[in-house]
Amino acid sequence: MAALTQNINAALKENLIPGLCLQAFALVIAVAYFRWPAAAPLFNYFADLKLAYGWRYAMLSTALFGGLIPFLYLWLNGQVKQSVMPVLIFYFLFWAYKGVEVDILYRAQAYWFGLEADWVTLAKKVSVDQFIYGTLWAAPSMAIGYLWKESQFKLSYLKEKLTREFFFLQIPTTLVTNWLIWLPAVIVIYSMPPALQIPLFNLVLCFFVLLLTTISKHKEAS
Repeated sequence: MAALTQNINAALKENLIPGLCLQAFALVIAVAYFRWPAAAPLFNYFADLKLAYGWRYAMLSTALFGGLIPFLYLWLNGQVKQSVMPVLIFYFLFWAYKGVEVDILYRAQAYWFGLEADWVTLAKKVSVDQFIYGTLWAAPSMAIGYLWKESQFKLSYLKEKLTREFFFLQIPTTLVTNWLIWLPAVIVIYSMPPALQIPLFNLVLCFFVLLLTTISKHKEAS
């Protein structure tokens, strides 16, 4: 318990400023949508794409913003230590799948709770997103997926790393960090019209991954 508390405190301290930056970024996007008429054509463009292609848009856009762009950043900065092609394929396919998964979640929540953006509806959607989907599936599956990548895509290496410490220390720490960063951002995402939720999620996701990459780079250099 002491180790978990120490890890969580360190994670909160480390991610507080990046989390505030990410939340401010999401808020700026929302304010631009609701208060800046000149931005309407851009928002309408992405909304039309989402409406036209549905889950296919979610799949490809999330693969781009969550996978390809962060991968290119890592590669160009010399942070890809494994064979390039398997890592690129992993990033692209992993986030393509996650894009479809998140799109299903957003559609399901719209069906369950409606399309209104009042605080009661937002509270229901955010709670399901962060404390059920995020806690029971999204964070653990992401942690295991990236651990598999770090294990050179070998199941035998992965099995060795799936220790008690991983499940009872690393994953809970990751969960608390995700809540700190994503809770306010998810409120903003669910306040947007359904056709713009995936596009905003993609932008926040890309910023989130790049911020974490920058933090990791600085930690390794220190």
